[in-house]
Amino acid sequence: MSGPRVGSAPPLPRGLLRLAIVVIAAYSALALGLGYWQGIRAQALTEDPGNPIVAAVRDAPRGRILDARGTVLAQSVTRGGVQVRSYPQPLAAPVVGYWSPTLGAAGLERTYDAQLSGFVGITPVDRLLRKFRPDPTAAQDVVTSLDVRLQADAARLLGGRRGAIVAIEPSTGRVLAMVSSPSYDPNKLVDPATGAAYLASLSAGDASASPLLNRATQGRYTPGSVFKIVTAIAGLGSGKITPATTFPDQPAEEKTGFVVQGYTVVDGHHDFTGHTALDLTEATAVSCNIYYAHAGLAIGAADLRAWARQLGFEASIPFDLPVAPSQVTAGTGPLNGFVDEVELANAAYGQGTTFVTPLQMALVAATVADGGLLMRPTLVDALRASADGSLIEQRQPQVWRTVLPASEATAVRQAMQAAVESPWGKPFAGSAKIPGVPTAGKTGTAQLGGSGEPHAWFIGFAPANTPRIAVAVLLEQGGHGGQVAAPIGGQLMGDWLKLAP
Repeated sequence: MSGPRVGSAPPLPRGLLRLAIVVIAAYSALALGLGYWQGIRAQALTEDPGNPIVAAVRDAPRGRILDARGTVLAQSVTRGGVQVRSYPQPLAAPVVGYWSPTLGAAGLERTYDAQLSGFVGITPVDRLLRKFRPDPTAAQDVVTSLDVRLQADAARLLGGRRGAIVAIEPSTGRVLAMVSSPSYDPNKLVDPATGAAYLASLSAGDASASPLLNRATQGRYTPGSVFKIVTAIAGLGSGKITPATTFPDQPAEEKTGFVVQGYTVVDGHHDFTGHTALDLTEATAVSCNIYYAHAGLAIGAADLRAWARQLGFEASIPFDLPVAPSQVTAGTGPLNGFVDEVELANAAYGQGTTFVTPLQMALVAATVADGGLLMRPTLVDALRASADGSLIEQRQPQVWRTVLPASEATAVRQAMQAAVESPWGKPFAGSAKIPGVPTAGKTGTAQLGGSGEPHAWFIGFAPANTPRIAVAVLLEQGGHGGQVAAPIGGQLMGDWLKLAP
């Protein structure tokens, strides 16, 4: 006969057991709920427009966006009891962008949304806890490197034509001006009464106009002869050519053409060079396609692409705004991405499947200007507390890459200066010359095929011996670079030297 086991607890009454199960289930559900709302759903709850604290943060004044001299580019104002953004300098729209609670954000308004709104929490928990502070926002002002005077000057010189201008301080990488045309008025876009209709009108027009596209960073264009500076850098950097390199067949080929695998590279626009076998400086001054086709083949596909990558090609450029990657080739062919030597020869003087952004070409000019150093391009100098102006973060210039030794960069600079100032170069780029100031530059006339006008390009810097500004100018289907883009580039650089002596 068996009895109760020694040491065992008596069984719980059936009703008490049911109660214990219910209590455990309730606490489990509560724990799961808290975990869901405080963990998984914390950030969504924090950002829910229906959350009154979130609404207060959203409706609180955002920080301002300023130019380098303190001119207001964007600020919050109260209209009809509602906070809206105001843009006193609409010409800065391609950089500043816009912010709207219904239409979203673009430009620096988007990149620095967390700082401008003061809602900068790193983790969902931190962002959740900030709601319980007396002041849940700590809006910051974004101080840009732009100078609104130069921005206005660049917009005036572009004159509403389709294109872009980028101006950079070579020694720091600070962007002084960035213009894209056509553009838009961000004040109309953020107006609650008209914003949606205005946005629709911007999208409904001529598709090629694309006023919301920042052509300086997102537009990719055939570069034409401004790409010859990339080829020169690749040739000198790889050691495949020197400043004294000549190609003996080049003079005769000015008349017959340079035949590459059955394709004829033609030139013939500088008959005055006669029987002279051009060196690097002379070939750059007269923009000799045949010289640069020979140079591209001598450099080779691998080195041309490798040195272009050193300048930022074929990758995303680290910047405050999105930048479309520039390319030397489409990268689908067997010759290190090139289809054949014909494509390689054409790419060396900026044709073929070579596409670039104006920002990329401004960086090429700035690298030569700064003795072979490629500075990381920046649009923001500092972040300051909106409440009292106290400094939160000061951005320092950063060397992104050392592309060339100073001696080789000097050789490219001398070639670019000859392109503007030498007797042979003046017919092509002399219109960029700043009176009394050593000026370096290179024009480009990018052929597009068909009956359309070519893209007009100019890149350059000044003063050539102590550079303080580097520029890239593009006019879509604007004509010849020396006639259209070079005068704009020279005028803009000269104006800056007067504005910031």
